Amino acid sequence: MRDRPSGTKPHQLDPHARRILERAELEGIELIRFLYADHGGVIRGKAASRSRLAERLSTGIGHTVAMMAMNMLDQLQEVEHLGPVGEVRIVPDPATYVPLPHAPGAAAMLSDLCLPDGSPWGACARTFLKEAIAELRTEGYTLVAAFEPEFTLGRRLPDPSGGPDRLVPLDDSLCYATTGFDTAHDYTIKLIRALETQGLRVEHYHPELGPGQQELSIRHAPALRAADNHVIYRETVRGVAMRMQMWASLAPKPLADQAGNGCHLHLSLWNETQNVFAEESEVRDGFIGGLLAHLPALTALTCGSVNSFRRLAPRTWAGAYAVYGPDNREAAIRVCSPLGETGEPNLELKPSDSSANPYLSLGAVIHAGLDGIRRKLDPGEAVDVDPDTRPGRYPRLPKSLDEALDALEGDEVLMEALGPLRRSAYLAVKRSEAAAFAGKDVPYELFHHLRVF
Repeated sequence: MRDRPSGTKPHQLDPHARRILERAELEGIELIRFLYADHGGVIRGKAASRSRLAERLSTGIGHTVAMMAMNMLDQLQEVEHLGPVGEVRIVPDPATYVPLPHAPGAAAMLSDLCLPDGSPWGACARTFLKEAIAELRTEGYTLVAAFEPEFTLGRRLPDPSGGPDRLVPLDDSLCYATTGFDTAHDYTIKLIRALETQGLRVEHYHPELGPGQQELSIRHAPALRAADNHVIYRETVRGVAMRMQMWASLAPKPLADQAGNGCHLHLSLWNETQNVFAEESEVRDGFIGGLLAHLPALTALTCGSVNSFRRLAPRTWAGAYAVYGPDNREAAIRVCSPLGETGEPNLELKPSDSSANPYLSLGAVIHAGLDGIRRKLDPGEAVDVDPDTRPGRYPRLPKSLDEALDALEGDEVLMEALGPLRRSAYLAVKRSEAAAFAGKDVPYELFHHLRVF
């Protein structure tokens, strides 16, 4: 359905929106993408032309409700209230406006999915995170977060035997080896410049363990901004690669026999004056206890694909056991040592990857931690060994997407937080993905994940 002109004039917009219009004209932007993350973890959206941007900043762009029942294979699922009847608006947040250096003439804004009257919609993932942040604030806390992504850089080539396309890594460099720096140098410099242009401050970079595997981290931010940043990061990593006739995949396991791509989630909790994770306390213990108590269910949201569970295995530094420990990289929750005198202590959630919807993932983490604080959950003893060396002693996280979804359905706190429409849609979409890949071979699974993520 076409949107009707609203007649909005630039002078009727707030000053922040007017600055967006001025920037778009100054920077020669012709199309502005309104982006959102769906229940399959896919980044989708529509684009407004610069000539209609003044109107679209206030009205959004019309969108069928059914898209939040679409899985990562573009198979529409039957979910009540998410069919052919009904419409929402993709409403951009002007504070998130960024040019897209890899797509000259284009810019993007992160968006909420709202009802036609402008009110929040019960299937919007970004709204879910906003509500979680507001709930945390009622207890006097704010969350600062950073996603720490890995990705595989290479080229997408036809399979010689006639199967699906495959990803051929850019190099066979060793972990942290300088040959890896040199091979990916031109791409990395372009990526860093693109990210910095968009306001994402790069922390560090290195070639990682697997062939063609890269890790480039950006600066932490308040929770909503951190999730927004990760969407822009994903788009930029892939977009820069495409402009250079390469392919970048953030899929958890794009190569079955090589190291997986995690997206560890770093967290710190703040009151009005300080980081409450700076030292052991009832609040810190409660937050960790809440994460541990809900980890099986959380995994359905932080590791959001069939391919995720190919990565989430013991002795891969993916955090396959529901334990925590100081600088323990095999624990699901690592208590990180501060970096230098000015560094801030934080928690690292390792069972997390970029196939997850970052708004659902981070919002669920907040609800789990908040539940632990409110109930003063005891995390138990910290683990200072590889938990896989003590068989049967520590609880293993789910081994498949279906198993994780079973845990999510049985978790009253997270199901209540998600709400009826969102949880129905998420479960339907993810169950359909598990079923769709169940009868397929490994090359089919790898191809569809590397092309989407």
